[in-house]
Amino acid sequence: MQVSTIAAVASPPGVGAVALIRISGPDAAKVAARVFAGRPSSRWRPRCQHWGRLIGPEGEGIDEGLLTYFPGPKSFTGEDIVEIGCHGGMLVTRRVLEAVFAAGAEPAAPGAFSQRAFLNGRIDLTQAEAIMDLISAQTDLAIRAAGEQLAGRLGIEVERIRKDLIGLLAHVEAYIDFPEEDIEPDSMEALISAMDQIAGKLDHLLATADQGRILREGIRTVICGPPNAGKSSLLNGLLGFDRAIVSDLAGTTRDTIEEFINLKGIPLRLIDTAGIREGAEAIEREGIQRTRAQIAGAELILHVVDAHESRDMVEEIQPVPGARFVRVLNKEDLPRHADWLGVDGYPVSCIEPESIEAFREHLHEMLTAGTGLATASLTAINARHQACLKRARRELGEARGLMASGESPEFVAAGLHAALHAVGEVIGRTDIEEILGEIFSRFCIGK
Repeated sequence: MQVSTIAAVASPPGVGAVALIRISGPDAAKVAARVFAGRPSSRWRPRCQHWGRLIGPEGEGIDEGLLTYFPGPKSFTGEDIVEIGCHGGMLVTRRVLEAVFAAGAEPAAPGAFSQRAFLNGRIDLTQAEAIMDLISAQTDLAIRAAGEQLAGRLGIEVERIRKDLIGLLAHVEAYIDFPEEDIEPDSMEALISAMDQIAGKLDHLLATADQGRILREGIRTVICGPPNAGKSSLLNGLLGFDRAIVSDLAGTTRDTIEEFINLKGIPLRLIDTAGIREGAEAIEREGIQRTRAQIAGAELILHVVDAHESRDMVEEIQPVPGARFVRVLNKEDLPRHADWLGVDGYPVSCIEPESIEAFREHLHEMLTAGTGLATASLTAINARHQACLKRARRELGEARGLMASGESPEFVAAGLHAALHAVGEVIGRTDIEEILGEIFSRFCIGK
């Protein structure tokens, strides 16, 4: 199949000091040479920048810029790549890109460069996904997790599991297909033990799914409570700036307000909601209904109450399965009402920065306890990985059951094949021919 040469703007849209146009494919150098009036392509030194003028189809000058040549296969895509840096105005960037297209390149589809890197064996699927995770990361922990995945850590762990499955399947397949070679299979106990070890490795990776989701999407945190309890003040305090309107008038917040904070590396999606009270008018009631809907989908609930006032008007929040709950006893700078004495909760004064900072520390300790989010090394799977590994775990468990019950090895092999295929999907490798290679290399069949 003929491979085209593609091009696109690789820098963010908008106005900036510089912009970058990336060209990849077999004719990348030829295309770039047609728009770059400077050192001829035969004299381009790999991975060195060259200055020149950028010209259009009719030879008209567009800009001055820098060109960098990355010959394949030692480039990001595994193909020849040329990157052209020009000034970052939207018009000049578009003109340079149009000139590249006129010189023979085709527009690159979203993700086309990463896709070519995968197809050419430069990265596996987990590394390709890590590129987008790294771009969208909003905390240091998220950057580190994406960086480790981009460096291949997750792919290495999955590949080890895959090799273990290949080795296990090789024993079973050899016993099925080549009994005349008098190959002694491992004992049933040893094979089952090997399956259990692989299952343990799968379980270890599956246990990271929640922390991976948190790092990529953030913890859905709903701030709720009665009117005038200080919900918006808490939001503003956690954010460090005034995002929500704060007023003594009950019902000021009519709709939800959503913002993001970085809690020492852990992303929180803060959602400020309308106060819950009886007797609200029609528009406020709609806001209260939205509050209840947000609470139902929360992962962390911050129930803010005014600890200076009576408890009579406070509607208790029903526990949400799987969600953490923190009662925030606000207005700690004022005398606490007798109704709140002895009530479990965390005292906060939203007008005191030290109190807000202490509350942030409390949340961080609570959220990181036993989760692995505060560890120095992170390997966290995403939803696609989780689906594949769950399927592999299920197939492996069924194969183990068949083995333990003395079923035909053909059925055991079918389950192992399915498990191997599911694991291979994580990194984009499902080549079953490797099983035959393992059989011949380890058992010397047909010698």
